[in-house]
Amino acid sequence: MVSKLTQDPHRTRDGEREKVLEVAIGREVRAFRRQQEITVAELSQITGLSIGMLSKIENGNTSPSLTTLQLLANALSVPLTSFFRRFEESRQAVHTKSGEGVSIDREGTRANHQYNLLGHIGANASGVIVEPYLITLTAESDVFPAFQHGGIETIYMLEGEVDYRHGDDVFALKPGDTLFFDADAPHGPDKLVALPARYLSVISYPQNT
Repeated sequence: MVSKLTQDPHRTRDGEREKVLEVAIGREVRAFRRQQEITVAELSQITGLSIGMLSKIENGNTSPSLTTLQLLANALSVPLTSFFRRFEESRQAVHTKSGEGVSIDREGTRANHQYNLLGHIGANASGVIVEPYLITLTAESDVFPAFQHGGIETIYMLEGEVDYRHGDDVFALKPGDTLFFDADAPHGPDKLVALPARYLSVISYPQNT
């Protein structure tokens, strides 16, 4: 079964850099307005800008002049430069070479479940934290099908075979298999079928949790 996705992974960020700036400004205007619980109609009355113009600005569909931005800054009691903060934010990338993942004891880790964190980016504009792990299970590892934590988890099997439980269901994972699930349900290796076993585990959750 093939589902049509609404997000194109190959598209550029709204095309030109100027368009990205307009979108960034619009997001900030909307965010400051909502923080102060001001409606678009009320902001229109304060600034003298039409509701249609304000809507275009917030949606990134027009390039506001400095005069217009100054009107908005005064009305929202924020510095003019605050409208550009997301546009100027740096975007991080983490490159982890083979064998250099940080071996950690993740909260809830069981005996002899080796977790290698492959990269980490903290607070970011997306509002989502993603933790990618390389997990290795050996003959010394124990089974534990009762992990529970917030977020969404994706497992991609690289080597070996594991019967992996999620809630009341058990999935036989072999190399190349993927399991994508709500991590709030009890889950984890239920039976170690062929060892050593290695799989990628990518956990994502809102950064405010």
